[in-house]
Amino acid sequence: MAPHNGHRMIDKEQYVIIGTAEDIFAVPVARVQEILEMRFISRLPQSPQNVLGLIEVRSESVVVFDLRRTLGLDPAEDTENTRIVVLVINGETDPVVIGLRADSVRDVVVLDDEIADAAPTSRLPIRTDCIAGIGRIGGQFAIILNLDRLLGGKLENAAA
Repeated sequence: MAPHNGHRMIDKEQYVIIGTAEDIFAVPVARVQEILEMRFISRLPQSPQNVLGLIEVRSESVVVFDLRRTLGLDPAEDTENTRIVVLVINGETDPVVIGLRADSVRDVVVLDDEIADAAPTSRLPIRTDCIAGIGRIGGQFAIILNLDRLLGGKLENAAA
């Protein structure tokens, strides 16, 4: 392969690009087990708003989180592009498989300039601990999610 910024692209980390409306987010390919078309989700009584419920994946129960609600966005209706991304995150003691409902899954890419920018500083009035960095794809920003911080603490709430 041709060099990219002095490194071969194969040496760069690949990301799955997921979307909510016009927003672009990136999650490391190494964390993704599979991508599923939308399916029936069994609701969990008295669960947090960002927890949609349970699905079965390869004979295992998997909790599904809504990416939009987890990020503080308004919910959206499912479309033909809606997907459930099955991911592995670090729980308190062991890795945990979860599902993340996204409006779309767009591509698997190597980001331009890898992680071009660090997460915004804490001086901003936003929560930045769930942002691993800011990358770029064809001139657009892609927020690289820190899945463990974004969803890891939510597991205890979902199980309670």
